Order: sequence, then C-alpha cells, then structure tokens
Amino acid sequence: MIILSVLIIAGFAALIFGATWLVNGASALAKKYNVSSLIIGLTIVSFGTSAPELVVNSVASFNGYSDIILGNIIGSNNFNLFITLGITGLIYPMRVQFSTVWKEIPISFVAALLLLLLANNFFFDQTTGISTLDGVILLISFAAFLFYVFKQMKSGAEPVEAIVLKPMSSFKIWGLIIFGLTGLIIGGQLVVDNGVQLATRLGVSEKIIGLTIIAIGTSLPELLTSVVAATKKNTGIAIGNIIGSNIFNIFLILSVSALISPIQYNVNFNTDLYILLGGTLFLFAIMFIGRKYRLDRWGAALLLISYIAYTTYLIWLELPHQTVNL
Repeated sequence: MIILSVLIIAGFAALIFGATWLVNGASALAKKYNVSSLIIGLTIVSFGTSAPELVVNSVASFNGYSDIILGNIIGSNNFNLFITLGITGLIYPMRVQFSTVWKEIPISFVAALLLLLLANNFFFDQTTGISTLDGVILLISFAAFLFYVFKQMKSGAEPVEAIVLKPMSSFKIWGLIIFGLTGLIIGGQLVVDNGVQLATRLGVSEKIIGLTIIAIGTSLPELLTSVVAATKKNTGIAIGNIIGSNIFNIFLILSVSALISPIQYNVNFNTDLYILLGGTLFLFAIMFIGRKYRLDRWGAALLLISYIAYTTYLIWLELPHQTVNL
C-alpha cells in the first residue's frame, strides 16, 4: 500500500510539471506563429492530454476489457465537462469564443450522440456494440473534425489573444511541449496503474473502475493543463483543451480501440451518455444566461456539484455488492 501511494504521488508530481511545461510551450507556439490559443488547445494540447486514454484503451482493447474502454471514454468526458471545466471556471471565469459556442460545443454534443446511436445500433440491425465499421465511421468523423480545425486556422477566423511571454526559440518551445507531454503520459500512467491496483484490492467492479479511477486518472492531464492555463488567464487553451479532448476521445481513441477489437456494449452506459449529453446542452445553454458567451463561477459550480452527485450515486449503487463480496 505504501509503495502504491508513493507511486501515485510521483504520478501527480509528473502531471503538475508536465502540465506547466505543456501550457508554457503551447502558449509560446501560439504567440510565435500568431495562431489562436484556442486552435492550439483544440489540436496539440488536446491530443497530448488525451494520450493517456489512447494508451490505456489500446491495451484494454487488446485484452478485451470492453467495460474498461467505455468506462474510460465516457467517464473521462464527463470528468472533463463537469470537473475540469467546473474547477477551471471557478479559478478564472472564462470568456468563450463565438466559434466554441456555436461550433466546437455542438460538435462535442454530436460526437456523444453518435456514440450513443452507434453503440445501440440505431443505424444497423446488429446486437449492441461498437463494431469495426463503427470504428471506421468514428475515424472518418475525426478526419472531418481535423479538416474543420485546420480550415479555421488558415482562415484566421479565431482572434489571437495577447499572450505576454518572453520570446523563445523554436527548440525551447518544442522541448517544453515534448517534455510536457512526456510528463503527462508518465504521470497519468503512474496514477492509473497504481490506482487500479488499489481499487482492485478493494474489490471494485470493472465498470466502476473504468468510470471513476481510470477515467479520473487519465483525465488528470486535462485537469492540470486547463487549471494551469486558467491561472495564466489563457482561456483559449483552457477551454480548447477540454472540448477538444472530449471530441478526440470519442472520434479518435474510441475508433482506434474498435479497430483493434470490436467493443461489446453494456446498455447501462446509456445513463452515463445521457448525463454527458445533458451536461453539454447545459454548457451551451449557460452561454446565454447572464453575461453572454462566458462561463461564470455560478455555472462552473453547478457543473462541479452535478458531477459530485453523479459519482456519489455510482458509488452508492456499488456499495451493496461490495458488502456482499466482503
């Protein structure tokens, strides 16, 4: 137990340093090439912070752990939306760009809706699950999303924030980004691997491990990166990282997992997907309540409280089974 705890603490340390380096490098990259930090957040930062999910899900897919895969993806997206965005918004109320409200948030909603429909085989007469064909559909959707992002970048549609930073060489910028991503991946794996071992010793089910321990562990890079970005008042990277990661998780990571091996679907995950869809709609709605296109502290607090209630409910459902097992 002591060794596991020390390794988890080491993982958190790697996450904190990695997040700081990644945000500094990504911010410098945006300033150097006069690119919106939102675009950087939607691409480089989102892909980097989603790397732990990619690693964990690829391994889980090879081993046929469908509940771990789905619990990780759906749980991570809910954690990003409710906890990461909630904590980030409490630290620093965020002005949300026009395209994020009308394009990126709706795209993340469509991604979750597509997953719900594909998993329940709304389009095809098959048993529930995510087949290889479904994986191809998700991968094509990811390619379309990348096309949209790079089209936005070339058109210069996104305003470029005034980022106050000392000039850096390209070598130093990419060094910070690479070391930052490495720290996030190593830190995420340390927290996840040792956290799962602790949970397994306590007899927690595969689904709950996926929805909580692994989902939270693999979402720590998004949390730490967005929190660091918020403390630096770089809202473009903060919110771009969260929304972008949720899109990456479904379109890219789940598609790769399905292409490695078809994924069996437990219909109990429908409830978690409904929560994700409802939370995304709530985020869209509060953009028009109070100060327009802003996530204020009251909205962030509601997101945070909702997730705490949801997680408490999950654990409460599990408790009777654990009592029997013990």
